[in-house]
Amino acid sequence: MIFPPSFRDGSLALRGRRVIVRVDFNVPMDGERVLDRTRLREAAPTIDTLRDAGARVVLLSHRGRPRGRVDAEFSLRPVAGALSSILDRPVAFASDCAGAVARNAAAALDDGSVLLCENLRFHAGEEANDPAFAAELAALGEVYVNDAFGTAHRAHASTAAICGLVEQAFSGLLLDRELRQLGRLLDDPPRPFVLVTGGAKIRGKIGALRRLLPLVDGVLVGGGMSNTFLAARGAELGSSLVESESLDLAREIETETAAGGAELLLPIDLVVTDSLEAAPSKRRVRTVPVEDGVPDGWLAVDIGPATRAAFEAAVAGAAILFWNGPMGVFETPPFDAGSLAVARAVAACDGFTVIGGGETVAAVRQENLSGRIDHVSTGGGASLALLAGEKLPAVEALHAGGREEA
Repeated sequence: MIFPPSFRDGSLALRGRRVIVRVDFNVPMDGERVLDRTRLREAAPTIDTLRDAGARVVLLSHRGRPRGRVDAEFSLRPVAGALSSILDRPVAFASDCAGAVARNAAAALDDGSVLLCENLRFHAGEEANDPAFAAELAALGEVYVNDAFGTAHRAHASTAAICGLVEQAFSGLLLDRELRQLGRLLDDPPRPFVLVTGGAKIRGKIGALRRLLPLVDGVLVGGGMSNTFLAARGAELGSSLVESESLDLAREIETETAAGGAELLLPIDLVVTDSLEAAPSKRRVRTVPVEDGVPDGWLAVDIGPATRAAFEAAVAGAAILFWNGPMGVFETPPFDAGSLAVARAVAACDGFTVIGGGETVAAVRQENLSGRIDHVSTGGGASLALLAGEKLPAVEALHAGGREEA
């Protein structure tokens, strides 16, 4: 993999220069309170490094899906306060990311100071990758740094078009780390290589699956994805989520896995319930062997204890491992038990471990195991696109660079 230029490469003069930093502050909120500050903390090293070098830092981010119009529900104003506490210094806020309001706020910055601009997606030009809107953003600084890996698979104005409109364009510390760590999964990975995948659907992960299959020794499938594989084998799944249009695809993947000499591990028992909507006290739950089938009207909601034990044993011997996707209906305890068991097994693995995807990361954090994972990716869709071999528009734009030689 050829990496884009980093602002840490060489001797880039930053003191007194305005540096536009595309960050990913698409964080969950409860009113004005940031519920999870992880993405703010992940961005802090790049911000602090620029600030310590005397740069005047202008932060750009999106949040939510306001669909090109101002919506107070998605304002980034509360994020400025949360970021200020993480950086331990004031963070100014501009009520727009374009036009005179943003330009004046950026012009007022002192060396080492930080400004957060309002939600990029309040403007339709952001998701349209509109050159005119990108020019408005580029007017906020001279140097551009992209540190938002979570949006790297999107060609938006703040990630793609802007790169050709600034003097110089670079990757930030987070983006650079993501590319290098995920790249280890593709660049002659050590063996055995174990892939753990789950979530609802096969089709969203088929590209990454097919690219990784020749490299892996074991594929562990849980969650709704495993229902489709089991149904393709003829198992009775009752009312479980099954991607019926992907049954042939599941059979193809199983054939390709075997042809490559890898082992495909599917659930051997399932936790099932008669209702996800009923109150927990009125919900019937049991564990059934896959060979017995899921009863009519019931649905599979987690992997069972025998499957957890089998998955834990497979994970333990991995030299390198990638996990994306929960093992069940993670958001509805106790159907998070399978995902939490896998999280503990991955954390205990002595090999190089990488995880990605919101619920996967949530499972690891719920068990306070993040520090025992070698790389926790900040981009679910972006990581899958990278592993699938797709070009990431934001990274491609950085390779093209700014108007000057970096």
